[in-house]
Formats: sequence, C-alpha cells, structure tokens
Amino acid sequence: MFANNLLLVIILLMLVAMLSMASQKMKISYPIFLVISGLLIGMSPKGLHISLDPDLVFIIFLPPLLFEAAWNTSFSQLLKFKRSIGRLSLGLVFFTSLTVALVAHYFIPGFGLALGFVLGGIISPPDAVAATSVLNGLKVPSKVKAILEGESLINDASSLVVFRFALAAVLTGQFVFWKAGASFFWIAGLGIFIGLAIAVIVYFFLRFLPTTPSIDTTITFIFPYLAYLTAEHFDASGVLAVVSGGLLLNSKSNIMLSYNSRLQMSSVWDMMVFLMNGVIFMLIGLQLPDIIDGLGEYSLKEAIGYGLLISLTAIIVRFFWVFPLTSFTEKVRGKFGKKYMQPFSTEWKSYFIIGWSGMRGVVSLASALYIPFKMANGDDFPHRNLILFITFVVIFVTLVIQGLLLPFIIKWLHIEVNDNSQASIGSINVLIAEQVLSFMHEKYETECENNASFIRIRDFYNQMLEDNEERPVVTEDAKRENSMSKFNQLLLEIIDLKRKSLTKLRIEQTYPEYIIRNKENELDLEEARLRKIKH
Repeated sequence: MFANNLLLVIILLMLVAMLSMASQKMKISYPIFLVISGLLIGMSPKGLHISLDPDLVFIIFLPPLLFEAAWNTSFSQLLKFKRSIGRLSLGLVFFTSLTVALVAHYFIPGFGLALGFVLGGIISPPDAVAATSVLNGLKVPSKVKAILEGESLINDASSLVVFRFALAAVLTGQFVFWKAGASFFWIAGLGIFIGLAIAVIVYFFLRFLPTTPSIDTTITFIFPYLAYLTAEHFDASGVLAVVSGGLLLNSKSNIMLSYNSRLQMSSVWDMMVFLMNGVIFMLIGLQLPDIIDGLGEYSLKEAIGYGLLISLTAIIVRFFWVFPLTSFTEKVRGKFGKKYMQPFSTEWKSYFIIGWSGMRGVVSLASALYIPFKMANGDDFPHRNLILFITFVVIFVTLVIQGLLLPFIIKWLHIEVNDNSQASIGSINVLIAEQVLSFMHEKYETECENNASFIRIRDFYNQMLEDNEERPVVTEDAKRENSMSKFNQLLLEIIDLKRKSLTKLRIEQTYPEYIIRNKENELDLEEARLRKIKH
C-alpha cells in the first residue's frame, strides 16, 4: 500500500515537471496548463484518482507557500501601498464573502447563510502564485505587481479567518457576531505574536551561533510548520503567524545569513515551492471526477450553473470594489491632500488590470479540501461536494479563462511601462564605485600606486564610475541600452566559451575535479548575475 502511494506521488511529481516544460514551450502560464492537464488526466478512463486527507492538504501545503510568499515580499512595498493593499486584502475579502454568501443562500436550494460564508471565505482570496506567474513576462507597471502580490499575501489570512468562523458556525450551529469579532482580534493578535516570537528566536540562533548553509536552509524550511502548528495549538491564526514571522526574517536575512546560505536557500525554496504549487494545481484538475460523482441531489448541469453564477459574482464584486468604491474613497481622501491619493488611482488601465487579476488557486482549493467529511453528530457535511465543485469552477474561470485572456487585454490596453531599472542600476554602480575608490584611497593608497593587482581593481572601479556617470538618471538612452545589451551578450558568450574549456580539461583530467567544479560554480554565479541584469 505504501509503495503504491509513493509511486503515485513520484508519478505526480514527474508529471508536474514534464508538463511545466510543455507549458514553457507553448508559452502558457504553468498553473493554467497544469489545471487543464490535471482535468484531462482525471477525466480519462484510466486517469489518476487520489484521495486526499483534508487536514494533510492544509498542513503540508499551506505553511511553506505562505512563508515563501512572505519571504519574497518587500515590507517597504507593503508600507508604500498599504491603503491599496488594505482595501483589497481586507475590505474586498469581507465584501466578497458577504456577497457570495447572500447570492448562494438566495439562489442555491438548501444553502444556509453559514454555508454561504464558508463558500465566500474559500473563494474570496486571489492566489499569489497564479497572479504572478500569469503576469510574468507581461508589460505591466511594477506598482500593479507590487499591489497584487501584497494583496494575495494579506488576503490569505483574512479569508481564512472568515472561513474558519463560518465553518465553526456550520459545525456547531452557533454564531454570535460580537463574539466572533472579539475572537477575530484575539486570534489574529495572538497569531502575529507567536509568529514574531518564534521568528526572533530563529533570528538569534542563525545570527549568533555557528551554522552552515544546509542548517540555515533546513531551519527556514522547518520554521513555517513550527509557527503554523504552534499558533494552531493555542487556537490562534497559524496563517498570520507564518506571514508575520516570514516578513520579519526576510527583513533580517542580510544580517543573519551568509551569501552562500542565501544562494542555497533560494535554489532549494524555488524547487520546493515549484513542486508544491505544481502538485496542488494538478490536484485541482485531478479531484474533479470524484467531486462530480459525489454531487448527490444536484445534477452536473445545475452544479455548473451554480459555479458560473458564483464565478460571475466574484468577478463583478471585484470590479465594483476596485473601480467605483476605491475611486470614491480616494476622492474623499484627496480633499485632505494629494499625498493621500493612491499610486494607481489616476490610471484606469491599472485599475482594470487589478480588477481582472483576481485569479483563484492554491489557497481556495486547500480551504475547500479542508472541509471535514462529517459533522460533530456524525452526519455528512452538507453540500460538501457542491462547495468543492463550485470552488473548482471559480478557479477554472478566474485562472484559466481570465488568465489566458490577460495578455490580450494588456495588449489591447496599450499600457506604457516606464522601466528605469537600467538607470537605477547605473546610479547604484556610481555610489558603489565612489565608496570603493574612497576606501582604497584611504587605506591602500601606496598599494594603489605601486601594486599591479591593486591598480587593476582601482582602474576597474574608475571605469565603472566613468561609464555610469554618463547615463541619465531618470530617462534611458536607447543606444546606450542597446550597447549594454550587446556587452552583456558578449560576457555570456565568453562564459559559454569558458565552460567548454573546463569541459575539455575535465575530459583530459589535467586538474583535480574539485578545482574544475569550483570554477564552474563561479561561472554559474557570474551568469546568474548577468542574466538578472539582462532581464
């Protein structure tokens, strides 16, 4: 039995890797491609059928995905766009949950208001991975990406709190609004405190005790599970514990981690998160056949109709919130000064992208699968498979349909993106070169005049200063940018030539293997730096 389950997991992981390569070849965002592929595999006569434990799905997948999102989120960006992110991740989540609950209660027979809030809590949060992967490579303003990423990080916490209270109301049959409100602040506050406390302990261990990159990576992988399970043990918000702790550790990563720890962590986390996201998106499609079989008194046609109704509701609510309500609140704030106006408030095109990019994904599926099969009295949980099916339809409509249409919409909008990244890099290079030259002049003045190695370093930074001082700070010179692009291409071709030389040396066995490997690692780091600048 164990061997069979292990084989299924390995097959699933291999499918994720192979289908992701196919998605790159077809230039389709991999979450979209994996959902469609999982659906086709699951619907085939001999397709994969995997039974999932709701608790395991929530615990295994959610903590590391939340931590990775928090780790890669800029705290300064959160503060910069705090009002925009707050309106979307808090106000929009509660507004969506309320609207979906009312629509489901009114249009779906036998669907109580508490069940409606369960459904609303499940589908209210857009997915960080889905939005960023779909937007990757598309020309959209950086502030739009920052707002969407910040929203998808914070709204996971707010939506899961709504889901948790609604689920408790269904299971116990009791719900008191003022108690729920008081509990919300207690659960949220305690979760944040626990997350920050554990993060501080981790920080001191990594900062002041001897460690290695492998130990650092292991601890950061354990942290989200430790924070989540500890908070849940004390009936606090595990989601907020992971997010708050992840943001704190991210802000201290340059102090507590060495460069090789950061490099290794980046590679390991990229792989783990890719596999987890890939598996969960595949599971979205693979689960559908079993969900359809369990619809019970609802026909497939009725279930599809309800799913489309809720999907349309979620889309309309998001546009209504982003356009009229946000515009109104900003006009009110604008009376007190322009500094209160939000960054994207003057461009309706940015409004439209933010409204369209409400793609659901991992968190919605994990929440839906977390619904227990049985009530406290032993009865089946009401409409569980219908909720799962509606969740799938919402994910399919918002992720697949909206995601596939997004590139065409951006092209139709003719959005102009002013990318000053090259100018920023030039300015940073000037500051670095000035500081390095000043340091060398003060401490190694004699060596810089007489030692050939010191002279080469001094001349290198002098040349960097001369090259970048000619570059405009705000606007980019197209000819210079093209010249820099060709120069980077030359450096990449030189790296490729060096690799071929090292391969030849390895075959000839002229030098020890470890020296060859070290040189290859240096080339890898150099290429990574150049390709990051290029993109």
